[in-house]
Amino acid sequence: MKNKTKQPTSRQHQPLDKLVFYGTVVITGAAVMMVELLGTRIIGPFYGVSLIVWSSLLSVSLLALSMGYYVGGYCADKITYWRLPHAVISAAILIAVIPLISKPVQLMFDGLGLRLGALASAFVLFTPSLLFLGMAGPFVIRMATDRLENVGSTAGNVYAISTVGSVVGTLMLGFYLLPLYGTHTILLVLALVLLCLAVALSLYEKSFMTTKYPAMKWAGVSVVLIAVLAWQMFSGGRNTKDDNYQVLFEQETHYGWVRVVQQQDNDIRWLMSDASTIGAEYVPTGVGLLGYQTVVRLLPWFNPNGKKGLLIGLGAGHLVNDLANYGVATDAIEIDPAVAYAANKYFNFKPTGKVIVGDARYQVRQLNETYDLIIHDCFTGGSEPIHLLSEEMMLELKAKLNPGGVLAVNFVGFTDAERLTPVKSVARTLDSVFAHRKTYVRTPGEEFSDYVFVVSDTELNSGQHPNSQQPHQWLSEREVAISGVGGELITDDYNPLEYLQIAKAEHYRNVLIDRVGESVLFR
Repeated sequence: MKNKTKQPTSRQHQPLDKLVFYGTVVITGAAVMMVELLGTRIIGPFYGVSLIVWSSLLSVSLLALSMGYYVGGYCADKITYWRLPHAVISAAILIAVIPLISKPVQLMFDGLGLRLGALASAFVLFTPSLLFLGMAGPFVIRMATDRLENVGSTAGNVYAISTVGSVVGTLMLGFYLLPLYGTHTILLVLALVLLCLAVALSLYEKSFMTTKYPAMKWAGVSVVLIAVLAWQMFSGGRNTKDDNYQVLFEQETHYGWVRVVQQQDNDIRWLMSDASTIGAEYVPTGVGLLGYQTVVRLLPWFNPNGKKGLLIGLGAGHLVNDLANYGVATDAIEIDPAVAYAANKYFNFKPTGKVIVGDARYQVRQLNETYDLIIHDCFTGGSEPIHLLSEEMMLELKAKLNPGGVLAVNFVGFTDAERLTPVKSVARTLDSVFAHRKTYVRTPGEEFSDYVFVVSDTELNSGQHPNSQQPHQWLSEREVAISGVGGELITDDYNPLEYLQIAKAEHYRNVLIDRVGESVLFR
């Protein structure tokens, strides 16, 4: 005769019952959102944090939860040997496994390209754990419903409280946990919390599976497994780096995974944020190596009398140093405090003005000063911060320019006519705000390049600056004719730029892997 789990008899719920029911959905609801949000930190460094990655994660999360709701409802009514503790302990184990399998999974799907690769990686990594977390709601409703007329209110209470748990988990992760602890640490602690919940639930139900498999045996196996995973991750086995690279600094913030990586064989030091290279220098001399900066650093040629500059997007700080050579004192705005710290600590950055940490859109509005030169340098490999490239943002920057002031905007794109729409869109947007524009490329004739748009309401004449030894014809040889015709006007209301730049993001990622190696993109 088969051994069956006892079903709870109808009785008046006690305070302990409600604590178990609603405590379970609060914890599992918080876990769902934490796994979903941490997903960007798992696949973001490899695929870039873009609309594609967010769409992949949201789609996978919703699909996994819907599957969990269906399977959980079926098991709650039909299967007596699979109960709520099973689902929770399964979710705990699968969450603990994510950091270990993230690298091989992403490498396995890399050949599918940016969109399918990100979607497939998200599906394999996060569907199993989210499915089991989704099963919690139907199980709790089944346990908490002792009379048919209570089904509606019970279900409403369970899903309302679960949603509150999701809100709490989101706020805890974003406001407190992520800035203090790494992604892998948070996932392991979350797995241990779910394991404790599973043990408590099994004790509450009096039996875990059958009398042959008591709760403590399954809990003990899970503790050992998660302990082994934690030891492997934090003893150095979680990631094998190329011996040619030395990680000098790394920190997770609200905005990304910031690292300073030194390439030993050629003395190059990189500043990276997720899957983007935002700074590079030759260590023996401290000279910046990003090619587009050779064009941007000549911005004082267009306003030789300029003495005050603003840099939006600090990176490693080399442009501040370059402007100082022309006698320009520069304020800088940088959204990520870890980037500002790394520029000061590990690169040849010498501040000549204020360093303001915060989102540029907000911080520009707070500025009481005006400038002779403004450099807009907010490119990232995964995606541009598109809210900083709208017509409204350009109007805000124009208001911060002194008469005769000049703005330079760095933008990355293809050079062939078939894929020039994003570049034309930026050109059209700038033309709607400024009377004069010149456009330059890093190296003429390349398939993929940085475009440097120089705009002003005063006619642009690139007279060679007296402090520069660069020949005048060098800049003129890099000027290209880019029309805004055929581009989209980028506004806060209509901003298709991220979609238009999908091909760019895929190409840039391949370039980055060729340059620094794919192993550097993994934790």
